[in-house]
Amino acid sequence: MRDWQALVRRKLGGLALDEEKQVEIVAELAAHLEETCEALSRQGVSEEEAVRRALSHAGNWRDLRRRIQAARREEDIMTGRVKQFWIPGVLSFVLAQGLLALFQRFGPKPLIFSWSGQPPVAMFYVPWLVTLPLIGGLAAYLSSRAGGSQRSTLLSAMFPVLPFLGLFLVAFPVSLAIEDHVEHTIMEWAFLMALFGWVVVPGVALLSGGLPVQLLRTRRTATSA
Repeated sequence: MRDWQALVRRKLGGLALDEEKQVEIVAELAAHLEETCEALSRQGVSEEEAVRRALSHAGNWRDLRRRIQAARREEDIMTGRVKQFWIPGVLSFVLAQGLLALFQRFGPKPLIFSWSGQPPVAMFYVPWLVTLPLIGGLAAYLSSRAGGSQRSTLLSAMFPVLPFLGLFLVAFPVSLAIEDHVEHTIMEWAFLMALFGWVVVPGVALLSGGLPVQLLRTRRTATSA
């Protein structure tokens, strides 16, 4: 009985991947070639010819090895990005928005801030702001533990305010273009107050929790080195 896994391993000439992934790829490809060979044998094709045709399905083995390694690297990058940024970021967003909803419903009234006592105003839910450093620190820790870069770690910590920042950056110029009958000065002040209340202040609070985690990680890395 032909050892298809040994044959595939020899044809690929050693993949630049870790042992576990090499075993997985070799086993999958060997199983496919073996099934193809058996199907050809059932059609009356000789064993040697069936093996030759089965191997020909793989095409150029050097090119196949290159494509497998490129696909695996891309998969590793995507998996790393999910673990290092998206999971910590989405978790921090869900926690932040969930707590905000609770404080809006059951918590104390927000602190109202306005310039010179006139509209527009910015509202601050103080208990919510107090929890944000913990949420930012948790997101930074999860990202750092997953091997995230400094950029991924800090962006994960600030993820809860990123959708609001994107919304403001899109909505503000659109509003200025559409609402011609509204005085632009009022629109600009309303935008700045909203940006201050929903992006700047919460972002600073989140960063105050995420930044120490990043600094601690950097110090530990430098010490271990």
